Amino acid sequence: MAVMEITAALVKQLRDATGAGMMECKAALTEAKGDLEEATTILRKRGLAQATKKAGRSTNEGVIGHYIHMGGKIGVLVEVNCESDFVARTEDFQNLTREIAMHIAAASPQYVRREEVPAAILERERGVYRAQMEGQNKPAAVIEKIVEGKLNSFYEQVCLMDQPSIRDPKMTIGQIVQAAIAKMGENIAIPRFVRFKVGEQV
Repeated sequence: MAVMEITAALVKQLRDATGAGMMECKAALTEAKGDLEEATTILRKRGLAQATKKAGRSTNEGVIGHYIHMGGKIGVLVEVNCESDFVARTEDFQNLTREIAMHIAAASPQYVRREEVPAAILERERGVYRAQMEGQNKPAAVIEKIVEGKLNSFYEQVCLMDQPSIRDPKMTIGQIVQAAIAKMGENIAIPRFVRFKVGEQV
């Protein structure tokens, strides 16, 4: 099979899709033999590795993002932090914050991450899932595996970082944040948000 030529247009297409540098895009396309989708996957994996290295760095700057939806019926405030005021003022960071605020308005998460879900709620969910398995004569280990699988689905419903993005359902909000860390070169964190809906108790 002929190797697809790595054209400047192809490199630009990959740069626009991923935000990675020109040389990184060219290297990824060469490795992927010109396959754009494979090159995107290669860049995401590399970006994830870079983002993991930055995860421990402190995030004392950032912005409070906001979004008002449905003629003022739903409102969101979300704090998104980064390491420097310079990055906080960039268009990329502002767009990320806006995207997260809009996602919260649409998907209505209850927590930022899994660790914030109270133990009592997790135990209640596990109890419900175990009860659903009663009378099926499955081994205990199999039941526990099914319960953990259902619990992961529960996290996807209630935890912001686990929710599939409303813009790109193939990526979670957590993965979008990781991609932004790789692109902007700084650690990014979401410590808190609040979502108001008219007539709904907070």
